[in-house]
Order: sequence, then structure tokens, then C-alpha cells
Amino acid sequence: MDLIKIIFAILLPPLGVFLEVGLGKQFWINIILTLLGYIPGIVHAVWVIARK
Repeated sequence: MDLIKIIFAILLPPLGVFLEVGLGKQFWINIILTLLGYIPGIVHAVWVIARK
């Protein structure tokens, strides 16, 4: 299941974070990072998924 989340995190970072933590603080941080730059959003999403 983590592999699917990581694939979603690469394609659409907020979706990967949402699948991992829901609509929490990390989701909104990822939305902001993705809007500021796609790569920071991906890095944050993979970090959130790998951390758990």
C-alpha cells in the first residue's frame, strides 16, 4: 500500500499525503509546498509517507 501512496505522491503530492494522514496539518503544508514548487511538494509527501 505504501508503494501506491508513493506513486500518488510523485504524481500529485497532496493526494499522497491525504491518503496517509487525512486533512491534517501535514496535508495543508503539502498544499502550500506544492503551490510554491512541485519538487518541494514531492519531497515532503514522500517524507510524510516514509515516516510512518
